[in-house]
Amino acid sequence: MENENKVRVCVIGAGPAGMSVLYQFAKLGKIPSIVCYEKQSTWGGIWNYTWRTGLDENNEPCHSSLYKDLWTNAPKEANIEFPDYTFEQHFGKPVPSYPPAAAIGDYLKGRWTNACFTDLKQFIQFNTIVRFVKFENNHFVVTIDDRKKNMTSQEVFSHVVVCSGVFNYPNQPEVRDIIKFEGRVMHSHNFRNANEFQGQRVLIVGSHFSGEDIALHCLKFGAKHVYLSWRTKPTGLNWPNGIEERPELVRFDEKSAYFKDGSLANIDAVIFCTGFRNHFPYLDTNLRIAEDTSTYPDGLYKATLFLNGGNNKLFYIGAQEQLYTMTYFDCLASWVCKYILGKLADEPKTEQQMKNDVIRWTTRMASIASIKDVADFQTALLAEISSSSGYDKGILNAVPIFVDWIRHREEDISNFRRHQFRSMYTGTLAPTQTPYMKIFDDSLENFLKF
Repeated sequence: MENENKVRVCVIGAGPAGMSVLYQFAKLGKIPSIVCYEKQSTWGGIWNYTWRTGLDENNEPCHSSLYKDLWTNAPKEANIEFPDYTFEQHFGKPVPSYPPAAAIGDYLKGRWTNACFTDLKQFIQFNTIVRFVKFENNHFVVTIDDRKKNMTSQEVFSHVVVCSGVFNYPNQPEVRDIIKFEGRVMHSHNFRNANEFQGQRVLIVGSHFSGEDIALHCLKFGAKHVYLSWRTKPTGLNWPNGIEERPELVRFDEKSAYFKDGSLANIDAVIFCTGFRNHFPYLDTNLRIAEDTSTYPDGLYKATLFLNGGNNKLFYIGAQEQLYTMTYFDCLASWVCKYILGKLADEPKTEQQMKNDVIRWTTRMASIASIKDVADFQTALLAEISSSSGYDKGILNAVPIFVDWIRHREEDISNFRRHQFRSMYTGTLAPTQTPYMKIFDDSLENFLKF
């Protein structure tokens, strides 16, 4: 490791992942020279709702995919609640297990302020876009565009932590004759308000978590009928009346969608919930991970340290498909901060040891066949990382919650949020709330009434 006095860290993005890096450095009691560049005007990343789609106020691609009236589709106790700052501590009382986006954003910002003795905003340069990162002479040269000052400049850093997320560059498949379709076509990244689809017949392409949630969301807000198209296999879920599964979409005509089994559906709109791609155009090509997203990107030691360039000084956090989310980012950030400062007793490993470790995890990833497998995989990974970094292993107790959550979804996908869980840290059982399909107010004020 370099001398601490020579460490200068660039963090790209002030969303949950980037903020965890700042938070974990502060928790160590010694923050190196560090700058976090954030393209938006505030922190929170994807948890900042905007009506905008396409381009933001700076004429840059909109980052957030957050839509109005979104409620979490996994219990907060499993993947959001932090060991050192609970929801009960933040809100002053127990709150339901499935919060709306406004409550999640409020909770995150509370941790970054109330649970930290250091003003983390002093390290963030808002309205600043990272244009290019290259590695030369054992340092990173970062080109930034300060939109407030309308000035482009270059800064030099010893380390870079990429925390710009993966939910901002849509994976948009090409479908035969889609150009003929006369209805509305959009990707979930640009979905903002389900009220737009009242009385309409909507086709959702993609049956993973976002497809499931937007299908329910459209039905809840008055869609006439929702078709959910799967590519690999049916979801096997117990859908309410008004949502119908169809196999793979193969083509369109002016008014209809046609499926692999020969059936068709007359529709008014199609929403592609086909996921996202890793997209880091600001990184030099030799510093990028593959565009295809995965549970464990190849070339990342401990799912974070990039081995194919940057002399073991480039890290990615949040570039994985995950069930654990906030706690996953936080655990990785704890490891990264200590690695950078040379405070891990078992690191660094040799280059070959690290490559062998990547092979071990990517080989295991290849056998993942279910949601439960993903939970087990990430739990094992976090157990290993937390053992090295000293991060609170209480997060590993989330497995039984994930198991119950999977079962609840299979039993009743439209009403699984009626179940409530105990905090792993306070032991308090979350209170019940109005059934999800009957909640039409996603405000923080309304949530805190439960």
